[in-house]
Amino acid sequence: MHHPDNPFEVHRPAHLGRRGFLLGTGVLVTTGLIAPQPRAAIAGESSGTPYWRPTVHFTPQRNWMNDPNGMVYFRGEYHLFFQHNPYDDQWGNMSWGHAVSHDLLHWEELPVALEPDELGTIFSGSAVVDHDNTSGLFDAEPGLVAIYTSAGETQQQSIAYSADRGRTWTKYSGNPVIENPGVADFRDPKVFWHDETQRWVMSLAEGDRIGFYASPDLLNWQRLSEFGADQGAHGGVWECPDLFRLPVEGHPGRSKWVLIVSINPGGPAGGSGTQYFLGEFDGTRFHNDGDSDEVRWIDQGADFYAAVTWSNIPEADGRRLWLGWMSNWRYASDVPTSPWRGSMSVPRELLLIETDTDLRLAQRPVAELERVRRRPRRWSGAVSDAPEYRGSELDMTAEFQLAGASATSFGLEVFTGSDQVTRVGYDVTARQLFVDRAASGATVSDGFPARHSVEHIPNDGVVRMRILLDRCCVEVFGDRGQVVLTDLVFPQPRGNRVRPFAENGEVTLNSWELYELDAH
Repeated sequence: MHHPDNPFEVHRPAHLGRRGFLLGTGVLVTTGLIAPQPRAAIAGESSGTPYWRPTVHFTPQRNWMNDPNGMVYFRGEYHLFFQHNPYDDQWGNMSWGHAVSHDLLHWEELPVALEPDELGTIFSGSAVVDHDNTSGLFDAEPGLVAIYTSAGETQQQSIAYSADRGRTWTKYSGNPVIENPGVADFRDPKVFWHDETQRWVMSLAEGDRIGFYASPDLLNWQRLSEFGADQGAHGGVWECPDLFRLPVEGHPGRSKWVLIVSINPGGPAGGSGTQYFLGEFDGTRFHNDGDSDEVRWIDQGADFYAAVTWSNIPEADGRRLWLGWMSNWRYASDVPTSPWRGSMSVPRELLLIETDTDLRLAQRPVAELERVRRRPRRWSGAVSDAPEYRGSELDMTAEFQLAGASATSFGLEVFTGSDQVTRVGYDVTARQLFVDRAASGATVSDGFPARHSVEHIPNDGVVRMRILLDRCCVEVFGDRGQVVLTDLVFPQPRGNRVRPFAENGEVTLNSWELYELDAH
């Protein structure tokens, strides 16, 4: 959970009215909730920028959103909480917004779940199912426990619990459960049950390190260790950690522990970014398998941050699912959407893939996305002969034959209009997959128009891309999801042409599949 300037500043817009009052400490305490508006009304909105509201990416009905929080699956519902300002489209009054889904694509936004109190505003955190009532907070059936950062004069860790499927929450009377030890940036608890030691384990961002804690009951915590000194990237503060075990695809019985760490600034495309480490966790310490100075980025685009995974996914499902905030702290406050500001990525499955040289974390859009694909179109042949299509909500796959290509770069031009284009392509000379939004439409900030790229050397002479387009969202997955680029663009509404391109030569499209996405 990043704070733009002052972590304890509370913004009170003029239209707040009687929904809240200010305490002497500068903490906003709310006395009511914003009633949710039906999704049908949002889908038909006429004011603001409805042409930029995505259809398969979650957005709040209105106002500010950043980090995903408290992601947990419980009794048939995926819960997505999120950093939210219920009263304004700028960062402030941090609360937990709340939405639920049965399929990861269609979301119902519920009333605000957690609001500021005497300990401060509500920063990022996680949620778990207390199956065995280790906390003693539930009378009969298992309930949900949220672990979050209270951001007041200092940042401390608190909990809240729900016995009604997350619809109402009670804050624990003994909060905070972890007091601040004198660290300015002390936040974003991510908790899971560690089977081997039969206790809860927490990953916590502490400056530019990750602290690990353990508890038998979610209430009483002991500090175990820390990780991060001289490890990975340190261009900014570390945030939103996540620690989990992931099996190696195609190798039954083999697995590694994955530690996710978001960082701001210092990301690969400037500003926010998300790095990861592979290694072992013995219940007390995390040991990095890689070189200490090695930096592994999970996404080379500008707009994928604070990603964390869902807890309590059923064993029968077996997937490790996550999503991230599609924005960047360099310009998040200037994103030109209205009446909302902030979008999540499409939910993705995480996989650990063995390459010729090492293990690599890969991402793929969830399979549920295929349920809303409509009107398939397929084409193959020389790019110079390729047709042009229209669409701003598309799921596409393209395979280009690198062997024999004379073009210096090739790919697909999307969101194309008279004076705008976004290019998703491959640079043959640099051997890089890229997204070029230099002329993509609205310019959000000075650093927004740019080309973002990642090294990609196909081992079979075929460049494969999967490209998701959703009005203002571009997500590109290459090489079985081992290279990923996530970027926002803001094209004019009529700029929706899609066509292949090749520069300074020719290339063959072995296959091009295009589906319209219809999640209505």
